[in-house]
Amino acid sequence: MDHELKVYSNIGEMSHRDDKPYQCIQCNKNFSQKRNLQQHLKIHLGVRPFECVQCYMSFSRKTDLIMHMRTHTGEKPFQCSKCDMAFTKMYNLINHMSIHTGEKPFQCSQ
Repeated sequence: MDHELKVYSNIGEMSHRDDKPYQCIQCNKNFSQKRNLQQHLKIHLGVRPFECVQCYMSFSRKTDLIMHMRTHTGEKPFQCSKCDMAFTKMYNLINHMSIHTGEKPFQCSQ
């Protein structure tokens, strides 16, 4: 991976943002930590070491596999406190909560 890291990144060169000095030269995305860039590079390199034992889909990140496994197990750990709805992802729960709060974060520009 070290060889690929040198090919695909500007490690050691400061990007235009001092808080994110590690830049992927494949897509110009910047990272604050070297390990985050290394994880990101797996996407470009096609490295997908985490495989689902049920359907054999593979993922570059363990967290993505864990999220995927919920499709097989039916696990929905994010429960709405206002109703019986539950979700596999926190984002979906947050989005759902707008039903109860009446919040409409997106408005039509027309």
